[in-house]
Parts: sequence; C-alpha cells; structure tokens
Amino acid sequence: MLDGHALFDEQGLQIEIASPSRACIERSVCGLDGAVSIDLGTRTREIRQHGTLHAAGRAAMRVRIDAISAFMDGDTHTLTAASGQEYENIRMDVFEQVAEHVVGSGVLVEYRIVYRQLGV
Repeated sequence: MLDGHALFDEQGLQIEIASPSRACIERSVCGLDGAVSIDLGTRTREIRQHGTLHAAGRAAMRVRIDAISAFMDGDTHTLTAASGQEYENIRMDVFEQVAEHVVGSGVLVEYRIVYRQLGV
C-alpha cells in the first residue's frame, strides 16, 4: 500500500531494503600525517519493489499504471508492506514497466519501482 491506497497486487510482490548510507568529509593538511574525518551522519537509503500487476484489459491496466505514476510527484509518501512494516518519508524515483503479457482474458505487467527514503 502506498499512502493507504492498495495499488499493488500482493502476490509476487517483493520489497528489498538497502542499508542507509553515511556521509563524511575527509581533510588533510600538508606537512601533517593523517587526516581529519568528519562524520555527517546517515543519509538516504534505497528501497526497491518489484512485482506484477493484473488487469482485465489494456484500458484497466492504463488506469492502474496512471494511478501509480501519480506518486512520482517529488513528495514523500508512506509505503506499507504486507507484513505491516511502514517505510515513511519515501520518494518514488523510478517506476518502470519491465514486460507486458496477455494472459487469458487479461493483461499482466511486470514492474519495478525504486524509492529513496529521505529521513532514515
């Protein structure tokens, strides 16, 4: 779920959480051995999601894709996994349709999404 909207099919949904990155500044001075390292703390982390979307036809799939694409607005959102774990302050950076298949009387789209969690 994204901001309380059930946009994704739970079957086959995978969410991969990377560890937060850290930033630091390192400075050295001529004539002195060693360096000064200033820890700037944790920064962002990447969250990857991939799975499949099912719809009755291409028009219905377009509606689902447009609803997900609307979250690529630069604002932060909350992603809730099926386990109930919430990931807050995420920004959707990439929404990519990997493949589209016609299955039975419907359409199946494989997708991948990359989020950036801003405040870890």
